[in-house]
Amino acid sequence: MLFELLTFPLSGPLGGIVWLGEQLLDRATSELDDIQNVQKQLLALQLAFDMGDISEEDFEMQEEELLLKIQAMEEEMEEETETEEFEEFVSEDGLSSFSVVVLD
Repeated sequence: MLFELLTFPLSGPLGGIVWLGEQLLDRATSELDDIQNVQKQLLALQLAFDMGDISEEDFEMQEEELLLKIQAMEEEMEEETETEEFEEFVSEDGLSSFSVVVLD
């Protein structure tokens, strides 16, 4: 307990940065998985069309929907990375600093 109190000025901010990094990684992974799932649906649709299971008209309509979904997801990811803001905190003595990502 005493050791934790003494090292808190160092371990506290580091723990926060690690947690923030894990949260960003989880969010990016889930968004990437969503895009990959839609791409798999697109591939399955192409396979069904090639095998003659669906008509060309149905294929084109479903393909357009899936491509628009992928495009919207990619644009949303780009917007999110552009709107992230960084705040930098500097200690009173000016010797240490760290940055925090502010998510809206």
